[in-house]
Amino acid sequence: MKLSDWAKSQGISYKTAWRWFDEGKLPVPAKQMVTGTILVQTEENQNNTECAIYARVSSSDQKSDIDRQISRVIATVTQQGVAVSKTISEIGSGLNGHRPKLMRLLSDSSIKIIAVEHKDRLMRFGFEYVESALQSQGRRIIVIDNKELKDDLVEDMIAVLTSFCARLYGRSRSLRIKLKKH
Repeated sequence: MKLSDWAKSQGISYKTAWRWFDEGKLPVPAKQMVTGTILVQTEENQNNTECAIYARVSSSDQKSDIDRQISRVIATVTQQGVAVSKTISEIGSGLNGHRPKLMRLLSDSSIKIIAVEHKDRLMRFGFEYVESALQSQGRRIIVIDNKELKDDLVEDMIAVLTSFCARLYGRSRSLRIKLKKH
């Protein structure tokens, strides 16, 4: 519950509630989210769990897209009453299985909810396996924008071709550079 709503339900002004929070005198547990919103832990929402937002782009050229992803996901999950405790952003291919920040996020059992804008922001392939593994641990993934299956298949095919082309041309370019140096 937001601090303003809690203050209204208690019959006190928001300023008083905020001052109590700031001084550490609030009679109920509360914490400030990365967005600045203060969420109060009441008995009815005691079961709220830690939520992390994961945002990824494929290249550093797309860095500006990370902020857009994060703000869109934060807005959506906060509307659903989910408290965001951390945001993780990463630059790397969705086909890369060795993304360190994602690996840390998946192994952190205190994070019960992982929110992403699209399935492919988490991973290109194997999403259902990871989702099932997390569900067996009492965790879940919130996908903000579920696209049509047809669109996903086309995008997956393009991603695979792009990845293989980048590897192929990247190797031949690095070989040419090495040969020029000698």
